[in-house]
Amino acid sequence: MSVTISRQAWLWYFIAAAVVLLDQASKVCVTAYLAYGEPVVFTSFFNFTLLHNNGAAFSFLAAQGGWQRWFFAALAIVISVALVVWIARTAVVNKVESFALAFILGGALGNLYDRIHLGYVVDFIVVHYQEHFWPAFNVADSAITLGAFILIAQMLFRKEKNIHA
Repeated sequence: MSVTISRQAWLWYFIAAAVVLLDQASKVCVTAYLAYGEPVVFTSFFNFTLLHNNGAAFSFLAAQGGWQRWFFAALAIVISVALVVWIARTAVVNKVESFALAFILGGALGNLYDRIHLGYVVDFIVVHYQEHFWPAFNVADSAITLGAFILIAQMLFRKEKNIHA
C-alpha cells in the first residue's frame, strides 16, 4: 500500500517544524541566560522563570519515580503519528483544521524532544495575578493550546454540510 502525501500536507508539516524550531530556540536562549528558578519580571503579571517539568500539564505526575518520562514520551509519539496521518487526510479539504493540527503537532514534538533529550520539559513563561500563579509553560504548550482552541472552535461553529441536498 502506497501513501501519497499532498503538497498541502507538506506545508502543514513545515509549519509544525517551524513551531518545533521556535520552541527549541526559545528554550535554548532561556536556559543559557536565566538562572534556574529566578524570575525575570516584565510586568506585574508576567515574567520568565526557568523551570523544569518532569510531569505533564500542570506538572501532573511530576513527583513520580521517573517512569512518567517514558510514558509521556510514548504517548506523545503515538499522538504525533496520529496527527501526521490526520493532517495528511485533511490538508486538502480543511485548512483551518490542518493549521490547528500543525500547531498541536509542533508543540507535541517540541516537548517530546525535551522529554527524551533532557528528561524534563523546559518551562519559562509565568502569568499570575497577585499571588495566584498559573503553572509555567513554554512555546510548545502555547502552540498546543492555540491549536486545540482553534480545533474545538472550528468543530463547534463550522456550518454542517447538508448531505441530503
